[in-house]
Amino acid sequence: MLDFFLDLHPVVQALIATSFTWGMTALGAALVFATKTLNQKLLDSMLGFAGGVMIAASFWSLLSPALDMAEGDGLPAWIPAAVGFLLGGLFLWGVDKILPHLHPNSSIEEAEGIQPSKKRRSTLLVLAITLHNIPEGLAVGVAFGAVAAEFPSSSLAGAIALGIGIGIQNFPEGVAVSMPLRRDGMSRMKSFMYGQFSGMVEPISAVIGVLAVTLIEPLLPYALSFAAGAMIFVVAEEVIPGSQEEGNKDLASMTLMIGFTVMMILDVALG
Repeated sequence: MLDFFLDLHPVVQALIATSFTWGMTALGAALVFATKTLNQKLLDSMLGFAGGVMIAASFWSLLSPALDMAEGDGLPAWIPAAVGFLLGGLFLWGVDKILPHLHPNSSIEEAEGIQPSKKRRSTLLVLAITLHNIPEGLAVGVAFGAVAAEFPSSSLAGAIALGIGIGIQNFPEGVAVSMPLRRDGMSRMKSFMYGQFSGMVEPISAVIGVLAVTLIEPLLPYALSFAAGAMIFVVAEEVIPGSQEEGNKDLASMTLMIGFTVMMILDVALG
């Protein structure tokens, strides 16, 4: 099965991987059909787990290969990694400033000081999770692009592990959109559709990532580091605060460590 997958074009590989991650977002959103509300402790623990997966993936699947690939290019290996990492964070910071969005556990009054409407809340919630998914899809695409470019530090198993890890952490992201919308009175079907829609951006950004690194190979260390920086910014800005703002700090912290461990094992064992 792995040999068959290896023979596919990297764009197809990335599309298959991100179809899985999108599917996991939809699976999380589908919980809205079973219940109107979700236990806050469970939601916070899932968000914490997602944060741990993203942190581990940022290093083992992105930053570490970027450092390896940058060696022998005439510059110290840390320069492409540092530049790309900071640019990734700055990019997401800039997007945050330009586009209004809503944290999953926050209210529009807290975010912008205005009275919410159901339509506006749904739009901002979907936008928040969609912003999360852009660097995740990009990271998967860059990982498969690195395999296609035959860089020694990249591996198909490692790229697959990254896709699996991001898919795991996409489950609570789907929940984080659909459950609040259902709680606000939106129908189950609409809540589900909004929730799974937030994952659509991952296949698109994955294709962009693959094409960028296969067409311009010298950019690969920067691209990997850029994706890592963007993911860490999301964790620090959105995921960790969102998992702890309801008072479940210890639970969220422990599940973050569990998520980190799971992704570390996946990447090291498969990569």
